[in-house]
Amino acid sequence: MNFFKRQTCWTNAEMVWLKLCIGSAYLYMGSYYHDFFSNYYLIIVLVFAISVIRSLLLWFKKMEQDKQK
Repeated sequence: MNFFKRQTCWTNAEMVWLKLCIGSAYLYMGSYYHDFFSNYYLIIVLVFAISVIRSLLLWFKKMEQDKQK
């Protein structure tokens, strides 16, 4: 399975989850070096975990829909 040749049609509502996933990962990595976000580790990690799971579920659903066509 070549992931780089797969094409999916993502709506803006579905891209929110992917952007939220990437953004929370950046916040987590940035908070490692700054004390300002250190109190929010748990919240950032939870947002990241939920958005990763949601993004993967949407991606697999899109791949299955493309396979059935």
